[in-house]
Formats: sequence, structure tokens, C-alpha cells
Amino acid sequence: MKKLLLLAAASLFAATTFAADIEAGKAKAAVCAGCHGANGISAIPTYPNLAGQKAAYLVSSMKAYKAQERTGGQAPVMYGMVAALSDADIENLAAYFESLGN
Repeated sequence: MKKLLLLAAASLFAATTFAADIEAGKAKAAVCAGCHGANGISAIPTYPNLAGQKAAYLVSSMKAYKAQERTGGQAPVMYGMVAALSDADIENLAAYFESLGN
């Protein structure tokens, strides 16, 4: 039974991981460039670089902003930026920024 659950969990993770569309993420990322830079490297020291961040971290962060669970700094700005993003949009953005490397 444990092996079956582990296999099911692994297949769900793999489907989620490979479902992201980097090109769709790149198109959505245009609005992010104002603060995080055109290639995910911010020119503003207080705004984080997104290029090369792990997709799982970015997904977690964007979902936390969307749920307004992440606070501090520019959180209120981010609440508005992610409010209309679907889960697929978030996955795509995360995949795109991860693909940029450091």
C-alpha cells in the first residue's frame, strides 16, 4: 500500500513539474519586469532577483502572497500583482524564472 501511495504521489509531482509552460511564463513576466528586471535581475536593491530561483520556492511565495499570508516589505504590492493569477500562471512564471539561471 505504501508503494502505491508513493508512486501516486510521485506521478502527481511529476505531472505538476512538467506541466509548466516556460513561454507562457515569459509572456506573463512582462509585468514583473518593472520591479524585478527584464531578465529577472532587479536594478532596485530592495527587490529580489527572480532569475534562477527554484520554481517550488517561487510557487510557494506567489501562493502565499495571493492568500495574503506573506507580509512585510512590498507584500501589499505583491497582493495586487498576483491576485488575478491562476495556479497555471503561477507555475508558468515560476518555471520561466527558474529557467533563467543565476
